[in-house]
Amino acid sequence: MKEVREGLYIGDFKDAATVKAAEIPPVSHVLSLVGSSSSPLDSKRVDEASGGEKLQRLAVPLQDVDSQNLLDNLEGCLEFIDKGRVRGGVLVHCVAGVSRSAAVVTAYLMHKEHLSAADALTSLRKASPGVCPNYGFMEQLAIFENMGNKVDRDSPFYKKWKVGVLGDSFAKGEQMESSSYASDPGSANTRPAAPLNDPQSMTERSKVYRCKKCRRVVARDENVIGHDVGGGESAFKHHKRGGKQGMAEQRPVCTSIFVEPMQWMTTVEEGVVEGKLQCVKCEARLGNFNWSGMQCSCGAWVTPAFQLHLSRMDAAYL
Repeated sequence: MKEVREGLYIGDFKDAATVKAAEIPPVSHVLSLVGSSSSPLDSKRVDEASGGEKLQRLAVPLQDVDSQNLLDNLEGCLEFIDKGRVRGGVLVHCVAGVSRSAAVVTAYLMHKEHLSAADALTSLRKASPGVCPNYGFMEQLAIFENMGNKVDRDSPFYKKWKVGVLGDSFAKGEQMESSSYASDPGSANTRPAAPLNDPQSMTERSKVYRCKKCRRVVARDENVIGHDVGGGESAFKHHKRGGKQGMAEQRPVCTSIFVEPMQWMTTVEEGVVEGKLQCVKCEARLGNFNWSGMQCSCGAWVTPAFQLHLSRMDAAYL
């Protein structure tokens, strides 16, 4: 068990067993990051206020694989570490003390000390030289950094990553729950329009996309998943013969937007690989979706893809 900061320790399975044996009094909290809820701390103990022992444990089942969802588990972990440091000391452990525990402690240092992922990991290695979070964890820590060292579910970085997670789940044949999709921006629960005569509210106004036929809101700017502009015509396999050869290509243009899956997309919930996206109110065709991906008019590939054609919608600010 190695001390990273005052009251913060990183370790492995054996260190957790040592803590259970009460051989390390300073530790009052243990964060277990193992593949299941099992741990050397097989008996939960309550805090001193309840008349029991001081040791508190939080088990967060994580697999040491690139596809493991780390970001959605971070908030609870960071809060628990803070609480443990205040009340005595906290041990963060996984099986070997190398990847899972290192990823969470790195995120904690980033959040607490405003460090980049690289600097936080370098600092952690001064205390525990052998730590090495897997590639997937490092990618998520980079996203965490882009979000300002916090989990911001409204961030475009988070949304793009989350859509990728859903795509991976679909590819594995996992059942997709509608609750995992973004809320319907056209439902009655959406936020009210900002008053047009209120200057302070102007910055809070959101760009919305309405079905051109029935005017129902189908997306907001927050739902749009950005992508790098592709190579234009040269990115497509099929080219028209004749006239355009030797001529300079026009600047690539996106004639559609790609969005996160939303709860109004009933065809997406049916579990098919691809299909049409129709307005839930008037059934006008707005675009297409394909879990395997599709190509934007600019030439870029987007995977998975939930595409809404700009020609089928009107855009305005509310």
